[in-house]
Formats: sequence, C-alpha cells, structure tokens
Amino acid sequence: MDIRHLEYFIEVAKHLNFTKAATALHVSQPSLSKTIKGIEEELGVPLFYRSFRQLEMTDAGNALLQNAKHVLHAYENLTSELNDVMELKKGEIKIGIPPIIGAAFCAKIISRYIDLFPMIDVSLSEVGSKKIKSGVCDGTLDIGFVCNKPLNKKEVDIMQIVKDPLMLVVHKQHALIEKSEISVKNIEDESFIMYRQDFSLFDSIIDACSQYGFYPNIVCESSQKDFILEMVEAKLGVALLPSQICNKINNKNIVAIPFEKPDIHLELGMIWKKNNYLPFSVREFVTVAKEFDF
Repeated sequence: MDIRHLEYFIEVAKHLNFTKAATALHVSQPSLSKTIKGIEEELGVPLFYRSFRQLEMTDAGNALLQNAKHVLHAYENLTSELNDVMELKKGEIKIGIPPIIGAAFCAKIISRYIDLFPMIDVSLSEVGSKKIKSGVCDGTLDIGFVCNKPLNKKEVDIMQIVKDPLMLVVHKQHALIEKSEISVKNIEDESFIMYRQDFSLFDSIIDACSQYGFYPNIVCESSQKDFILEMVEAKLGVALLPSQICNKINNKNIVAIPFEKPDIHLELGMIWKKNNYLPFSVREFVTVAKEFDF
C-alpha cells in the first residue's frame, strides 16, 4: 500500500461510488476496483459493503479512513517542507566558533547569512578549535571556524578566512611599552595569561616560544577575551591576542605592541567535512563565506 492507494481509497469513501470516484481520479473503474480489492486483501478486512444500490463503509473502512486522512495530511506537509528546503526557505546548520575570536571574525558573516536565509535555523557552539575539528569530523557540527589549518586534510575541506598576526598585550605601566616592536625572546621572563589548552592558538604560542628556547610561565588559562584583558589590567601577566582584536580594545590601561617579526599568527579557517553530502543550508553558507569580504 502506498500514498496513491490511500488517495484512491479516500476518494471512493467520499463518493461511495466507484464510477464517480474513478472519474474524479481520472482512472478507469476496473483499475480503481482492483486497487481497493488489493488494499482489502493486504489488510485482511473488507472496507466496503457492496450492496446492489451503493457502497457502504464497514467499521474497518471507517477506521482506515480516519487514519488515511492523517497520513495523507502528514505526507502533504512533508512534501511542502521538502520543497521549502529545496528552495532554501528552511533547514538548519550547526556552526562551531572559537570563543575568543568568534565575535571579531565570524559575527558579520553569520549575520549576513541569517539576513539572506531567515528561515534556516542557525545553531552556534562556542568551543575551542580542537573540539570544533572533531565535531565536524563526527558530524555533530556542519561548519567550523578554526584557529589554524587542520593537519588531516583528508577528513575536511578548508577555506582560509584571514591570517592575522598576534600582538603582545600589556599593562600601560609595563616596561615593554617603551618599545615600538618586540621579539618573542623579549617576553621569556613574563607571566602569561593564555588560551586554554584545547585551543589551537595555545599550541602555536608554545611552539613559537620553544623556537626561542623557552617554555612560557603560564599563570592563568581562559577561553574568554574579556577575562584575559582583565587579568592583564590587574598586572597579573601579559597576553597575546590577534591584531584585529587588539585594535578594538577600548581600555586606557592596556597597550598592544606588535612583534618585529610576526612569528605567531591567527590563521582562521572555515572547515566542513570532505567527501560528504552537504545539505543546501551548508552549501549556501560556504558560498556566502567565499563571497564575503573579511
């Protein structure tokens, strides 16, 4: 039994006459009668009393009629929703964003996407780049913004969004503010306010320091930019943040100093699962990102 069979049955129940129902359905009466007979044989119950004058519904026929109407209504709703999805009117997309850089680099593109596709449900998860990569790979995320390029390109496709050098953030009374530029070597003896270890930039900073022969003295780890800046303002240590974030710091007690040789960069990329079917909502997000001016 399929949807077409239910439509045939409902039409016969409406007219209680095979000839009228066949005319309304634009099918032959023998074909319609055969279909109804097939439904009865499949269910093992009679659906109509076939008297000399007209058809009458059996109890089983009435029960099937109520349920058939529900099924047909649900099918029509499903068809409409699928059409909406195909036309990009509806859908959903799950996006992973690193907390510290999310607002600075991702908010505008997501806002643009929502403007273009208001009926698509956008779900945002604020986690570190490492968890974002695993989320994209295991399917719990559709799109991920990550702070460096994934090592395993066999699992994901990537599009570079921006490459932004990190700057040193210090209190205005720090001795290093006398320098217009500094080297990573200059901060060997500093206390570091760092990203959490599940952030890719944590590894990037550790690697850069190791190239200069030292491991940073980490006194605090956080995923929140505002908290990091508060710790710097309290003179508890220095921090390294992307220049686009540093340029928007509105705090007279904090100074950002560039490195003379940009050893450490925020390499923000957007990833999605490779060799996998991408729903329309995800494909359109990729298209919007490619056209977006960062």
